[in-house]
Amino acid sequence: MAELVFFSGTMDCGKSTLALQIDHNQRARGREGLIFTKLDRAGESVLSSRLGLETTAVEVGDDLDFWDAVVEQLTAGGRVDYLICDEAQFYTTRQVEQLARVVDEMGVEVTAFGITADFRTELFPGSRRLIELADRVEVLQVEALCWCGRRATHNARVVDGVMVVEGEQVVVGDTASARAGVVEYEVLCRRHHMRRMNSRAALAASPTPDTLPFDLDACPLPPRP
Repeated sequence: MAELVFFSGTMDCGKSTLALQIDHNQRARGREGLIFTKLDRAGESVLSSRLGLETTAVEVGDDLDFWDAVVEQLTAGGRVDYLICDEAQFYTTRQVEQLARVVDEMGVEVTAFGITADFRTELFPGSRRLIELADRVEVLQVEALCWCGRRATHNARVVDGVMVVEGEQVVVGDTASARAGVVEYEVLCRRHHMRRMNSRAALAASPTPDTLPFDLDACPLPPRP
């Protein structure tokens, strides 16, 4: 029975690695599928893992229709047993609904992977719709770690070394522009995300490079607006 399954988690928890592994396992059993991604760190039309593994993929633009993509493949004489959909947090709600239709009406398995919440701790529209429609939502068990060693639960945006909580929802990391500065991302535990204490700020507040400020007094809450 085909299902729509959503694997969620923070950055660095192995989502893309699992996507590549599932594709490998499917193909090893003679099954054929399509791989989709959007705004991957390695560039356009690539699904990549931080472990260094990657494969070619279909780049998902806002105008892509998953139903039409599958129909086109079948019409051309191909088989589609499954879809692998990485970076699904960036998909539109309509595209997520198309994925559900592919499962229900074509019997094609769809496995989606994505970050649940953005750097402001707000749900991405694509992730929200997947949580609403998926047959199963799985939280990956590989724990990403905050700089303090606790389990990382939140994604932080860092601009020129300073954590920010305002701005556009989608900005690709490891980039630089005169307007935005150098944009990076970091995973933090809830406590340090709420206190806007990323690793660079922690090092700046520590008396020596070997001592990090784990106590709350060294990580005061930011003033309320």
